[in-house]
Amino acid sequence: MDVRSLFAAQKYAASIPNMQPAPGTGETLQNRLAESATDFAATLRAAEETAQATMTGDADPHALVTALAQSELAVETVVAVRNKVVEAYQEILRMPV
Repeated sequence: MDVRSLFAAQKYAASIPNMQPAPGTGETLQNRLAESATDFAATLRAAEETAQATMTGDADPHALVTALAQSELAVETVVAVRNKVVEAYQEILRMPV
């Protein structure tokens, strides 16, 4: 038996508690994803409302530019996260069984 693999297994077992969320925080991946999706939808909704208000003359054109920039950043962030998830999935598929 290789001593290095034994040490690696021990280090991995010792690091497992550090990867768990803090007790009592209630922070789960599902909650974070749901909150992020809600924030994303709210950002897009606000940009649409600002665009409509600008078309009717009720809003400042600078507010429209700001809202569009925020929505563009939100869409780019979502696309980047999606790309990372797809990349991770493809990497898992390439792993030997």
